Amino acid sequence: MIPILTPEHRWECPSCGLQHVTRETRPHTPMHPCRALSGFLAPFARVDGSDLQGVTHRVVERQDYIAGEHVRLDGEGRPVMAIHTERADGYDTHVYAPTAVASVKEMT
Repeated sequence: MIPILTPEHRWECPSCGLQHVTRETRPHTPMHPCRALSGFLAPFARVDGSDLQGVTHRVVERQDYIAGEHVRLDGEGRPVMAIHTERADGYDTHVYAPTAVASVKEMT
């Protein structure tokens, strides 16, 4: 009989220090409303035996005209386009694209 191993992944937020544990076998990155980023939905960084020194979040605000689009806002009402999780070997980007809205007009 082969035992089924459940992996344990440890995560921590480099901005607020919140810790999280998952037991998912598929690739994933858990998110949380980060209190250090005004409640904005931010990814955890994986803790793999090393500390999180040098890992940071960088919020990228939208610089273009919004024109009534449904965009992601931080806790202070600023539109956010993306968040970078920067490490010594590069960075990950989580992009928050505007939500499309459609309407149907009845023809007479």
